[in-house]
Amino acid sequence: MKTDVQIGQGAEMKPIVEIAKKLDVDEKYLENYGNYKAKISLDILEEKKNVEDGYLVLVTAINPTPAGEGKTTTNIGLAMGLNKLGKIAMTTVREPSLGPSFGIKGGAAGGGYSQVVPMEDINLHFTGDFHAITSAHNLIAALLDNHIHQGNDLQIDPNAVVWKRVVDMNDRALRDIVIGLGGKTNGVPREDGFDITVASELMAIFCLAENLEDLKVRVGDIIVAYSYSGEPIYARDLKAEGAVALLMKDAINPNLVQTLENTPAIIHGGPFANIAHGCNSMVATQMSLKLAEYTVTEAGFGADLGAEKFFNIKSRFGNLKPDATVIVATVRALKYNGGVEKKDLETPNLGALDKGFKNLEKHMENIEKFGVPSVVAVNRFPTDTEEELQLIIDKCEELGVKAVVSEVWAKGGEGAKSLAEEVINICEKGESHFKPIYNVEDSIEEKINIIAKEIYGAEGVEFTVKAKKDIKKLEELAFDKMPICMAKTQYSLSDDPKLLGRPENFKITVRQINISKGAGFLVALTGDVMTMPGLPKTPAANSMNILENGEIVGLF
Repeated sequence: MKTDVQIGQGAEMKPIVEIAKKLDVDEKYLENYGNYKAKISLDILEEKKNVEDGYLVLVTAINPTPAGEGKTTTNIGLAMGLNKLGKIAMTTVREPSLGPSFGIKGGAAGGGYSQVVPMEDINLHFTGDFHAITSAHNLIAALLDNHIHQGNDLQIDPNAVVWKRVVDMNDRALRDIVIGLGGKTNGVPREDGFDITVASELMAIFCLAENLEDLKVRVGDIIVAYSYSGEPIYARDLKAEGAVALLMKDAINPNLVQTLENTPAIIHGGPFANIAHGCNSMVATQMSLKLAEYTVTEAGFGADLGAEKFFNIKSRFGNLKPDATVIVATVRALKYNGGVEKKDLETPNLGALDKGFKNLEKHMENIEKFGVPSVVAVNRFPTDTEEELQLIIDKCEELGVKAVVSEVWAKGGEGAKSLAEEVINICEKGESHFKPIYNVEDSIEEKINIIAKEIYGAEGVEFTVKAKKDIKKLEELAFDKMPICMAKTQYSLSDDPKLLGRPENFKITVRQINISKGAGFLVALTGDVMTMPGLPKTPAANSMNILENGEIVGLF
């Protein structure tokens, strides 16, 4: 059986200018990166401003498990399936981070016969967007420490610096460090640390900004530190926003590539969903809505994280109107949620499947709370039995939601036709009545409680002493009227990754609340979610190589 990278390398790609023609994009708006990648200038949004938006379809999933769910694979396959039915469809996904790619995932461009290509380029540096974000983020850090070293006119308290450095790699040794050692010429000694680039507030800003000017305003609003008197110090106080925008002038333009079946794909931005808001860039989504009849996008991890933030943060900021939601589930993952060990997932087990279905049921209920109609995509694996597949279909039908078996991994767009037909049916009915589930004017505690109770199913929220102090300070600074971005484990509806299925009788503990003023939201940290992941005992990087003939191996 061919690996994903072998399938990707065998793709018959078309020149990217031909892919752009499918979308009525003139070559003058393209900046080519070779024959098969291009950036599309944001100027096209002005040309297309009077074009009516197409349908917006969100692909989300149940809580991820070691068994794999295939959300991105389904997203890509659905776009190809829509094209097979005569629709002009585009998939819009996030760019892979090098950290997870070299850590556990080994790549993040779909799988099987449902991939975006050139998958090696997409997984390795791509068009340099993440490098631009990393450099721009660290420029702010360098300006900040230089200001302290050069006399500290802003009276920055070195013990109250909140702007860390970043690198796009899983490297636990950099979580907590000391900088400025080696004497007076080497800066002021202080504690510091690194986050992974995709956890940077600058990444969130990049994915929410509507143009370069908006990006500059948002960068200026970043709080980098506090003064000795407790006043916030902004990036604009360091006069950083202009240089940051300069470094990101190319990165802000979305990247156009294609699927294995030459369906247009935009890949742009990549904030984590268990730390940040987990969606591709706003400009990518808005551009796709103007260029295609159907925009198929996704949000990271399960619907309790990615979809909740897509609705409450991204859609709110971008005035987006989602028309349909696809919830991806697998027989294997639901059995895992029903208590089956990973090694036994290939054995039929209707009892465990029935028990694990409660996880999917909760996600279905959550999507309904936002007023967006949904369809369940059962991503088929070779070991699934007809009885197991039918159980999911029947239980979904009992709850008033249609479930469709998807075979995009093995069959590409052909395996998504039934799913595409149901998505078209939902969109054309026009029954979406989207609305966020909380008002930003609510108190911080109220907003977090609404998310915890309504989305996670918690009894309530416990705020630590530190979190209560954070809330008091945010209220004093009048920074409390913002959306909430929950930092929570992706593996459970609760904040305990070991509680699978549909946990009950639990509370969420919020240990800290940070402000991402430039991004425009507050980050509530729960559990032990890390903003700098570590590598596993056997990193995926250990199996990667490039052979003498240029063939890449081990990249998924």
